[in-house]
Amino acid sequence: MAINANAGATTAPASFEEAMAELAQLVSQMEGGQLPLEASVAAYARGSELVKYCAAQLEKVEAQVKVLEGDMLKPFSADGAGEQ
Repeated sequence: MAINANAGATTAPASFEEAMAELAQLVSQMEGGQLPLEASVAAYARGSELVKYCAAQLEKVEAQVKVLEGDMLKPFSADGAGEQ
């Protein structure tokens, strides 16, 4: 049985993408009923840490975009209709 709910529980992910991949794996294991109760609780705790990490990374990127856009986000238009 390959349970890694506790693996790396105290280490920060190397990247946003790594955190998302680990989170997806944890969710899959939990939804599939592959974990005993104690491992499910540990997986939930790790997942919570990963969500916080991802949210912080997204906030950093949003702040960078605001700086690049002059602190004024522009609505995204896929077809470019909003651009003049």
